[in-house]
Amino acid sequence: MTSRLRGPPQPPARHATLVRALAEAARHPSGVTFVDLQERETFLPWAEVRARAERAAANLVHLGVREGDRVAIVLRTEPAFLDAFFGAWLAGAVPVPLYPPVRLGRMDEYLEGTGRMIAVAGARVVVSGGGTRRLLGAAVERGGPPLGCLDVDALRSVPARIARDPAPGTLGLVQFSSGSTVDPKPVALTHAALGAMTDALVAVTAPDGRDVLVSWLPLYHDMGLIGCLLSAMSYPGPLVLVPPEHFLARPALWLRAIGRHRGTISAAPSFAYAYAAARVREHELERVSLATWRLALDGAEPVSAEALRRFATRFEQHGLDPGALVPVYGLSEAALAVTFGRPGAPLAGRKVDPVVLARDGVVAPGAREIMSVGTPVPGVDLEVRDERGEVVEEGRLGRIAVTGPALMREYLGDPEGTARALRGGWLDTGDLGFVAGGALYVHGRAKDVVIVRGANHAPEEFEAPLAGVAGLRPGCAVALGWAPDDAGGEALLVLAERAREGAGEDGDLEARVRRAILEASGVAPHTVRILAPGTLPRTSSGKLRRQEALRRFVADRLAPPRAVNPLRLAVEAARSQLAYARSRRRGDGG
Repeated sequence: MTSRLRGPPQPPARHATLVRALAEAARHPSGVTFVDLQERETFLPWAEVRARAERAAANLVHLGVREGDRVAIVLRTEPAFLDAFFGAWLAGAVPVPLYPPVRLGRMDEYLEGTGRMIAVAGARVVVSGGGTRRLLGAAVERGGPPLGCLDVDALRSVPARIARDPAPGTLGLVQFSSGSTVDPKPVALTHAALGAMTDALVAVTAPDGRDVLVSWLPLYHDMGLIGCLLSAMSYPGPLVLVPPEHFLARPALWLRAIGRHRGTISAAPSFAYAYAAARVREHELERVSLATWRLALDGAEPVSAEALRRFATRFEQHGLDPGALVPVYGLSEAALAVTFGRPGAPLAGRKVDPVVLARDGVVAPGAREIMSVGTPVPGVDLEVRDERGEVVEEGRLGRIAVTGPALMREYLGDPEGTARALRGGWLDTGDLGFVAGGALYVHGRAKDVVIVRGANHAPEEFEAPLAGVAGLRPGCAVALGWAPDDAGGEALLVLAERAREGAGEDGDLEARVRRAILEASGVAPHTVRILAPGTLPRTSSGKLRRQEALRRFVADRLAPPRAVNPLRLAVEAARSQLAYARSRRRGDGG
């Protein structure tokens, strides 16, 4: 059998566009509930979300935003984000969500990257607010939006309302890819693609009148924005949002919100399931029931069977059904979802021989466990191809290609990159995987492959054994291929962060890392470097940036973030105001 999978037919469009869906949702009694760190809640019915968006749209138009203009949005998970996002739609503009500063010790990197994204997106204006806006001056100066940086409060200054109705084929969203292997790319999605994706998600999750979606995922990321906010709005139904920084500070907020609101659908990456299992204290879940949670989706990074099993074991006593844990796979260029696992399936992956898979590209029984991520969602077809573009036989490793109605239109302003990714209506995902038993298994990014003695290894082969090494920060290690002068070819480099407490001596920790990798894979690392906490670069969604880590290692620029204190923040705010002043003198607003 060949490695070709076909999803069910694409369901009929429920709305001409999601702008129309928002108008329909305004007639529904449900809405969005925002939960803060102290579990205080703010509820906005969909009708109020729509009314606020109409007013925001009128203010954007009043301030000079035209149809088709890109509106960069740098806001946290708060009602103002909905004002700016849906307001841009109703103004006929294109929202471009960008992540707010979350790692204050790396402000220079953040401002440079954000300025680049503002410029690449061709944003006419940036919308931000509060403390976030006070720090954005340098990014705005670099990005050069003609209308500068608008305080989100200004979206309520003019009492008029506007509700334009964009055509399905027009651009509806620019979302930046995670940037785990290269700089984030501007993925351009039409209104039709967004509608097709939410239709497919509704079809595969089959919500009914009792469903409640709960999320802590960031709204600048496709899983939080499209999979949660836009899907709940398009259904429509209730949505409960916990800011991601609050989840990281207090992970019990996520589970407590599910229990309090009788949540039924929620998604997260594997790290979050492991993090919650390790960090949530039993007293925080007193009288909390998770029995209503019917779909606990795991995606956005390689799915860890062990993390899911620990989560299931830890919270089964609170009513969690282990069968609710469902691995999924997707990417920004496909508007989110590509495959879904089967609810109720056992939490056990296929055990393969990593040596045979690396050397021959063939699936053979072994010790390394890889989780199935299921079959294509409605409207999506999938193939696993070899280097010549031919579909491989089932059980052989290759590059994953997908097609469907939700694919991106382009990488905005990058025809060469678009041509490399999209060919004949198919998207080359850049991911490696295989099909076995009629389901897809993902084996990592092609650009992250580590070649040792002529064999191709996924970095996860070397990173997974480090989960049990005492003294390392969980999930904070990368395996890389590099070519030092004394190796005679590519060799294995491992960069790992020590734990904040109880790490021990770096020499002992390095020896434990070497032993764990050698015992699990049969490959001895050439170089192991133990790093201070926070040193490894990450994407806006928290993924480790392996290739950027390698570039910094080679350039001897791997360094931990600088300490953050009130004086440092005051200095950053002052620098930002100077940058705003320079922008105003240049005529870019601010």
